[in-house]
Amino acid sequence: MNIPPNIDGLRWRHGDGDAAEANQAVVDEVSRLIKAKERGRLRAVLNRWSPTDVVELFVALPLKRARKLFEWRDRETVKAVVLLNPELRAALLKDASIARIVKVLDKMEPEQALQALDDLPEDVAQQVLPRLRARAAIEELRAHGEDSAGSIMSRKFVAVPVDWTIGMVTAEIRANAQLIEKLYGVSVVDAERRPVGYLKLRDLLLLPKEASVREAMHTDFIAVTPDTDQEEVARLADRYELNVMPVVDADGQLVGRITPDRLRQVIRDEAEEDIKIMAGLATDTQHDESVRRIVRGRAPWLLVGLVGASLSGVIVGAYEEQLAQAAILASFIPIVMSTAGNAGIQASTVAVQGLATGTLTFADLGWRLGKELLGGLANGAIAAIALVLFVLLVSQLGDIEAPLRLVVTAGLAEMTVVVAAVTVGATVPVVLDRLGIDPAMATGVFITTGNDILAVVIFFVTVTLFYFV
Repeated sequence: MNIPPNIDGLRWRHGDGDAAEANQAVVDEVSRLIKAKERGRLRAVLNRWSPTDVVELFVALPLKRARKLFEWRDRETVKAVVLLNPELRAALLKDASIARIVKVLDKMEPEQALQALDDLPEDVAQQVLPRLRARAAIEELRAHGEDSAGSIMSRKFVAVPVDWTIGMVTAEIRANAQLIEKLYGVSVVDAERRPVGYLKLRDLLLLPKEASVREAMHTDFIAVTPDTDQEEVARLADRYELNVMPVVDADGQLVGRITPDRLRQVIRDEAEEDIKIMAGLATDTQHDESVRRIVRGRAPWLLVGLVGASLSGVIVGAYEEQLAQAAILASFIPIVMSTAGNAGIQASTVAVQGLATGTLTFADLGWRLGKELLGGLANGAIAAIALVLFVLLVSQLGDIEAPLRLVVTAGLAEMTVVVAAVTVGATVPVVLDRLGIDPAMATGVFITTGNDILAVVIFFVTVTLFYFV
């Protein structure tokens, strides 16, 4: 049997309607090749695939076949291992011997090996680490804090003295081409190995050989220390449009770089983490986790929501007498609660986005709050007018006591609730960020629950002041 065209043609299908069926044919053929131990043939195919496509193949393969493919430790499969989620990576290594794990990790870059090592059981990791060729580099990376620049940086980089010429740089790169996997640019350092600039690839291609590095280099670079949080690194790279971030030690000497691949991964990881927090999920939640982990990770947040809903119920119960006098008021409670939740989530999401991109800080809280208040007043007025028109329409269709007072009360309550909700939504994320707490915590369960309680209080206070007069 020949390899189907979508394998031989380097295609793992994405997006179209026939992708699932075509990819299943690929999985079946790859499984057959693994079972037949046709390692060379499969290696020739997978070496032309991107690591991302190999990851999708790993996920789609039966675990037994995926483990066998993993054991072969080909170049592309080793690259793909780093991109796998921790649970699948651990499953692939579950029955592997210490010697086999060592062989796999020895083919990885130190920072990638550390990532895989951290997913192993502690007792296994302690046996593996001393046997790794890059043990010293891995231990040095591990010494840096988790999610720091030091933990994701690569110690492989190209750096040249500032007094060289372009010709000397290109000659040096050619002489060491076998050691360079990907060249994104060249760092320029002084006599003390402190970065003073960088050269782009276009500089090496277009400038004459006799051109001076000192005159040709670009000096608009930003460097970070190994202890800088990776989220801050990604934020700086985005703000200054950098594709490589140099890392310097306490003396300002160049010790590493963070590559575009790692920067993209950090941005993706941080975005996924914020999305999970905003949804009231643990940051390590995975789509394929066990029922036990689902319950353990989500139940606490549901209980938080339950407590908030119970408090709202207590407040509503405290106004039982007013509701008994005018039962129609009860129909407005879900309206104001829903409006408050939506307005608060909108304001808090924008604030979290601004904090994530670095365009919003605690110092900006004043003008930010002012803009949100003006926007809240306008949106609140629009919502209030819509609600008033609805009440007037309903009052024409049925017998409603004191329709004018009801219209005024409903409109004022709606506008006040929107203003209060956007104020809370815009303020809380900034304050949490100031306190060193992830501002994404301000969205989702907390904002929704808090604004529900606030909306009920505002509604009944407004009813007491303007309806029962």
